[in-house]
Amino acid sequence: MKRKAVQKLVASAVRRVKKPAKPVAKTIIAPPKPRLVFSRITDNVLAKARLKTTKKLDGKPQINIFAPYQPAPGVLPKGTPLMAMDDTTTQVIQWANSGVSAYWSEGLQFLGYPYLSELSQRPEYRVPTQVIATEMTRKWITFQAATGEDDAEDKTDKIKQLTDEFDRLNVRDIFYKVAEIDGYMGRAHLYPDIDDAWKNSNELMLPIGDGRDEMSKGKVTKGSLKRLVIVEPLWCYPSDYNSNDPLNPDWYNPSKWFVMGRRIHASRLLLFVGQPVPDLLKPAYAFGGLSRSQSMKPYVDNWLQTRQSVNDIIRAFSVMVLKTDLSSVLNASDADGEGSGLFKRVDLFNAFRDNRGLFVLDNEHEDFSNVSVPLGDLDKLQAQSQEHMAAVSRIPLVKLLGISPAGLNASSEGELKAFYDTIKANQESFFRPNLTRIMHFAMLNIWGEVDLGITIKFEDLWALDELQAATLRKTEAETDDILVNGVNALHPEEVRKRVAADPESPYGSIDVEDVPEEPEEPDPMAALNLKGTMPFGKGKQGEEPTQE
Repeated sequence: MKRKAVQKLVASAVRRVKKPAKPVAKTIIAPPKPRLVFSRITDNVLAKARLKTTKKLDGKPQINIFAPYQPAPGVLPKGTPLMAMDDTTTQVIQWANSGVSAYWSEGLQFLGYPYLSELSQRPEYRVPTQVIATEMTRKWITFQAATGEDDAEDKTDKIKQLTDEFDRLNVRDIFYKVAEIDGYMGRAHLYPDIDDAWKNSNELMLPIGDGRDEMSKGKVTKGSLKRLVIVEPLWCYPSDYNSNDPLNPDWYNPSKWFVMGRRIHASRLLLFVGQPVPDLLKPAYAFGGLSRSQSMKPYVDNWLQTRQSVNDIIRAFSVMVLKTDLSSVLNASDADGEGSGLFKRVDLFNAFRDNRGLFVLDNEHEDFSNVSVPLGDLDKLQAQSQEHMAAVSRIPLVKLLGISPAGLNASSEGELKAFYDTIKANQESFFRPNLTRIMHFAMLNIWGEVDLGITIKFEDLWALDELQAATLRKTEAETDDILVNGVNALHPEEVRKRVAADPESPYGSIDVEDVPEEPEEPDPMAALNLKGTMPFGKGKQGEEPTQE
């Protein structure tokens, strides 16, 4: 019996194993429509990225701020893996996870491009970025010879052609937009379209050089530079980079990028990063930098809370107090219901609550008073919140707000000069590398060669008023007089060239070659009039002078 029972159990188990499993129902998700792309990015991608980078430590959710950024749908080709985390940073990440619960609110974790795009709608984030971008392109640039004024005269025609080429490519407005996107998202890309390469995916993977090497001369020929295209970072994702050898030139520096499923060489997609982050955070920021919006987030949040709190206090700073008999409510002795008499009394009180109304009170059982909150220091609290936003963006209040808020001193001349120095430094570090490359591409497009004797100069932002300008011209004229007539260090023609070349001079329209003739020196003997009366004699014309 036991043997048969065992055989029966085994046979039953075998039948259960061989029994085909029920098919699992598959859910087919239709691809999103183009008009739903943004909602899907905002709701799904960002949410999934947060869930994937969230862990629990001691029962509390912790966010891994070092996790690679999750790209938007369609940026990577199907089957392409994301950036891999480096094994060498595992211990650092575990250590850092212990205190990052407030990173999102404090702006210490990458907020993601969809969320940063949403923040750009608020004026508190938009205005500082627009002020910086405007100041960086307001006076813009001039081309000048690198070897002196004699050489500059020979390059006048080339400089004119190069200026016209920059106007055709709309470089000034393009770089304004680049600075604006970097302020919103921390990264921007500029694509120079060479011979419509965007139509050929294989061509996009080939480098075009740095603008002055032999590779650039072979790729960029006359008439090949069609246009300049701005690409927002939401549509780009880094492809190849080195994380093994810090001495390698491509250490944490992507050599290729994915742009909506197509791989593009880094030399064709110029990268702008205004505020780079340390190497450990670069994968989390998609190899971008810290955006101005993210750095301002804690201060803007404080300002919004302060603004709303001040508004709430102003709306309810005064409370009317009616002292009456509450026994009707407590004892529920009203004939019409619990406390109905009291509520009718309150309604009557509110109905006549007006400057033209009349309060009628029971002389024995009622009294009236008013409780108000002092509003004397609210303006200072609100102004300090605005001052903090201006401080983190390094913009003077007169530039950021137009007028200084109450309780704050107006921005002085020194603050504006310091701000312009900051803008000038940003132009040199943020604009010049890629702007010089665009200039070399434009030279190859015009002449087929690069003229290294032409350089870029950023115009000074500080401008003198009329009185200061007149005083400066007077000082320069006195200095020129000393150098020409005093120590003979300069020739008048050299001074004439300098005055004509000065764009701020009122004499910029003079022709340097058309030098006016010097007037003849007067003959001192002509005043004696030898045929007339001499100074030492008296006589008529034609007579010999006589001495007295």
